Amino acid sequence: MTVFTQAARATFAAHYPEVAHKLPHTLGRHPLLEIEALAQLAEALPRASVEYNQADLPIGISEKPDVPTLSIGETIRRIEESGSWAALKNIEQVPAYAALLADLLAEIQPQIEAKTGRMLKTQGFIFITSPNGVTPYHFDPEHNILLQIRGRKVMTQFPAGDANFAPDEVHETYHTGGGRELTWRDELLAGGTEFPLEPGEALFVPVMAPHFVRNGPEPSVSLSITWRSEWSFAEADARAFNSVLRRIGIQPRSTGRWPHANRATALGWRVIRKLRGQG
Repeated sequence: MTVFTQAARATFAAHYPEVAHKLPHTLGRHPLLEIEALAQLAEALPRASVEYNQADLPIGISEKPDVPTLSIGETIRRIEESGSWAALKNIEQVPAYAALLADLLAEIQPQIEAKTGRMLKTQGFIFITSPNGVTPYHFDPEHNILLQIRGRKVMTQFPAGDANFAPDEVHETYHTGGGRELTWRDELLAGGTEFPLEPGEALFVPVMAPHFVRNGPEPSVSLSITWRSEWSFAEADARAFNSVLRRIGIQPRSTGRWPHANRATALGWRVIRKLRGQG
């Protein structure tokens, strides 16, 4: 079964890698994405691959929210009333989900590799959210297509690479081991774009594009299919190198969004890592 039509793949090719856009998909209510299957997946994954907490959160948070008292399996099985948000990470650790991820990415692989080269570090994530839950303001390091499977939500997305929404220092901290949560200010909202999503719709999220998500009045299931590229790794390494410059009193130039702008500083960080014995 083809999940992304020819027209959807053409739309994706026209916008990738820097422009957020919606795409139709035909994945539907896949058996692997039903609530009981997801509860069993959560129970099978390593503990480090499961994150869950309360879903009644503000857009901006400064510390980790409370974990529900229910187990992860029961949290998902009772997602309609548990008031929770759950993320199942690296679902490719389970063979059936690895096959699903591979099949979906294979459909758009030619369009991806024509723009940003070979797909690297392919990963899948599933998000299960109670009614009206909020995913706070943050960014992610992957190229990402979020497929809405069940329920409705609105993602508010902000321009990637704009220091007004995510300061350079926060990027640098993240790429040297810090968190991905961002400081929210209400005046930022005017710079965001809302993308309502319902079942059968997907949204492309550019690398490090800040965003937050508000769930609708029913439980939601979303599947993220993600990949990295040499371009995204070059930006990450350049950010990390800039953190070194900043620590020794040098004010670095802001990192560019395209590989040619980051090659020298990315190489600098890779040399440092090698000297430290980190690869």
